[in-house]
Amino acid sequence: MSHSDRTTAAGLHQSARNGRVTWPDLWLAAGVAIALYAVGILLYLQMPDDDAVAKGLALFAISGFAPLGGVLVMIALRRRPAALFGITCVAPRWLAIAFMIGIGVVALNLAVTTLVSMTTDAADLQSGYQSAATSGIGGFLGAILLGAVLTPIGEELLFRGVLFTLLTRYGVWLAAILSSIVFALSHGLNLSTPVAVIVGLAAAWLMRKTKSVWPGVVVHAVNNASSSIISVVYVHIIAG
Repeated sequence: MSHSDRTTAAGLHQSARNGRVTWPDLWLAAGVAIALYAVGILLYLQMPDDDAVAKGLALFAISGFAPLGGVLVMIALRRRPAALFGITCVAPRWLAIAFMIGIGVVALNLAVTTLVSMTTDAADLQSGYQSAATSGIGGFLGAILLGAVLTPIGEELLFRGVLFTLLTRYGVWLAAILSSIVFALSHGLNLSTPVAVIVGLAAAWLMRKTKSVWPGVVVHAVNNASSSIISVVYVHIIAG
């Protein structure tokens, strides 16, 4: 094989490698994310128990920075194109569609959460987050910034940008269901589990239609923001 042939073959191989998400991509992103989760949790455990607001905001920060860091480190170390993981522009109309889907997801989630809480003894592990959101203007803004902006970006990049995109080679429906289940289980078995599955399925559909994570981020953000807003409204109703 001539030098030019070898160069062409190497270029084609590189193009093919860059054209799809691989299992090493997932293992590296997930491994770094897990390490960051562990570090974050260790730091969280050192925080004083009586500072519920700071601990709630810390939980939001860990939920966002860990998966975001995992994906960004993987992209940098493996020199992968960001667009491969859905970090690409999308038409504004899809963001509007995603917002409306997010509103529908919130309504559906309220119904599902109410049903689950009435028929099971599933725990609500969101109290730490709610403490931050209901602590005043500063806590609420922190909860929105960390919980409804940072966390959706980080989690969508990992679970849709990497995991869902990787699994689509085995079928779109299988990829949507499996990635949504893994996403839900990463939040633990509690009242938020069915909610997370619904969010994951909606985000996976949007990712498939647009090849971008941003519409899924919008759905995720609307859902997370609604939790903080509903918590604040509920506290004010009880106080009033």
